[in-house]
Amino acid sequence: MVTVRSATRADATRVVQIYVDSWNDGFGDLMPSIEVSDARIARWSDTLADGNWWVAELDDTIAGFVGIGPSRDPIDPDLGELDTIAVDPVYWRRGVGETLMQKALQALAATYPEAILWTLANYPQGQTFYESTGWALDGNSRDNGHQVSYRRRF
Repeated sequence: MVTVRSATRADATRVVQIYVDSWNDGFGDLMPSIEVSDARIARWSDTLADGNWWVAELDDTIAGFVGIGPSRDPIDPDLGELDTIAVDPVYWRRGVGETLMQKALQALAATYPEAILWTLANYPQGQTFYESTGWALDGNSRDNGHQVSYRRRF
């Protein structure tokens, strides 16, 4: 059974490992690979301490994480943003991502009338997941069309 709790600074090392593994395995050749580093762990420690971040636990380990906040692009305090959602590849297709998404959607709906997320334009795995959880392409792009945005109203 997947359980969700608020993330803490102490989760940063595991969160970074999940972030790196899910990035490298999920994006494959779409993006350059990344590595775990002390600097990345320090940044994530500060990020997790800011609140609005949750981890999902399964089999007594952190299996994934999600975070939300106000939209950064476009900058709009009335528009929420799904900042990051990532699941350890070992736990893909075991309900972790869906559970995390439901937590994020609850938190977004409690604060914002609408939310946005950005993802790679040619990333069917992610796009299928977002569409299956109620997000819809909104026609916007950035980074010369490399990224597209999805929106969801509450």
